[in-house]
Amino acid sequence: MTDPSTIKRYLPWLVATALFMEQLDATIVNTAIPSIAASLQVTPLSLKSVVTSYILGLAVGIPLSGWMADRFGTRRVFFIAITVFTIASVLCGLSLDAQMMTAARLLQGLGGAMMMPVGRLAIVRTFPKNELLGAMNFVIIPALIGPLLGPTVGGLIVHWTSWRVIFFVNVPVGLGALYLVWKHMPDYQGHERRPLDVLGLLLFSSGTAILSWLLEVFGEHSLDLLTAGLLLALSVGLLGAYAWHALRIRHPLLRLTLFKVRTFRISVAGGFLTRLGVGGLPFLLPLLYQLGLGLPAWQSGLLMMPAALAAMGMKMFAPRLLARFGYRNILTANTVCIGLTIAMFMLVGPGTPFYVIVAISLAQGFFNSLQFSSMNTLAYADIEPGDSSMASTMSSSFQQLSMSFGLAAGSIVTAWFLGPVAQDNREAVAQALHHGFATLAALTLLSSGIFWRLRSNDGDSISRGQVKAKEAEPVTSEGV
Repeated sequence: MTDPSTIKRYLPWLVATALFMEQLDATIVNTAIPSIAASLQVTPLSLKSVVTSYILGLAVGIPLSGWMADRFGTRRVFFIAITVFTIASVLCGLSLDAQMMTAARLLQGLGGAMMMPVGRLAIVRTFPKNELLGAMNFVIIPALIGPLLGPTVGGLIVHWTSWRVIFFVNVPVGLGALYLVWKHMPDYQGHERRPLDVLGLLLFSSGTAILSWLLEVFGEHSLDLLTAGLLLALSVGLLGAYAWHALRIRHPLLRLTLFKVRTFRISVAGGFLTRLGVGGLPFLLPLLYQLGLGLPAWQSGLLMMPAALAAMGMKMFAPRLLARFGYRNILTANTVCIGLTIAMFMLVGPGTPFYVIVAISLAQGFFNSLQFSSMNTLAYADIEPGDSSMASTMSSSFQQLSMSFGLAAGSIVTAWFLGPVAQDNREAVAQALHHGFATLAALTLLSSGIFWRLRSNDGDSISRGQVKAKEAEPVTSEGV
């Protein structure tokens, strides 16, 4: 039996490594699409399924992860997830046509879907609440830097070698992660063997998959407005049917009654709205740097690095800040800071000194990292140990939806404000993107209001190690 202190030492590294693989792979392919299309002798547009199939795999697999972890144990499920992800990565690199690539990416998404919630569940069950912030704060860093590094790393690999190397780099990382799983991954199982909610899985996964795919391809000319509207209505109908179903059975796939826990409800709802603003930045910033400032792709990628460095440096300050000011003050004030930082990109245009851009990016990375560390740990502040698996699955499911909405928000805003603007007109492009930053900043500022509903002592069990007395909370119709 592995010593508990050894597990605590290695588990955050293990989960962070797996999460980095999953987050990096979600974005690294985008810059390689033209090279992949040329190699497979298809048009770049026809490879949209390569990107969306990964999203679909995540949307379908995440709701199932909690049940599998409870039934088969966290070690076995996490081991299988990394194995599937690594094998799928090899299959992607060996793909001979677009169909094989799409199928391999779907399999890769299913593997990635199991890694994130099961890894988070292992962290929550291993660390007591007064140590959870430090562990989660460490694990969340890859989730922040992965999407920032993905386009840059993908572009450099394609420029220097072959697009296939993008997928093969996962092999040594995956093998190392498998060794750590076997040596240091704790094996937690559910206290009772609940049956799999097959109907709920079909309803929720289908609705989520359709909605995620629709948001991913939103704005493409190949999808007419009527078809998009029908698909949206279908996805909403399926999700509504799931909600009706879940409230009427004993063991639903996702227990919606968990939203009666106020801190969990506010964390999920606030995070969902915050990501609408933050999620658009990966679309707008590269356009600003390359089209608005006329920088080459590699310089544009380097300008994304300060945010990643600030996110890594933040982990030294977050526990002390939350212990000093509490979750309510931090989340309400920090969300405003994020909105103001997004708005500051409106000052960036042709001729703006690089040190100004770097300073804004550093602030953005710091505030974003503090925000997500706070939201992700607050979700478990008042969750009973027996509900941690369900909370992890639900939190991951709604985070995936919020990521899709955030990406869609960025795409919509970009398309709306750029319109017919000539891409060689830097001033016009920069001005159009400035309107986009203003829109995303306003959305983020609005989300701050959700966190005002927290109480001053919410989250103290995590930030200060204080156990809050049980409160009788009346059930109302608000915010579920």
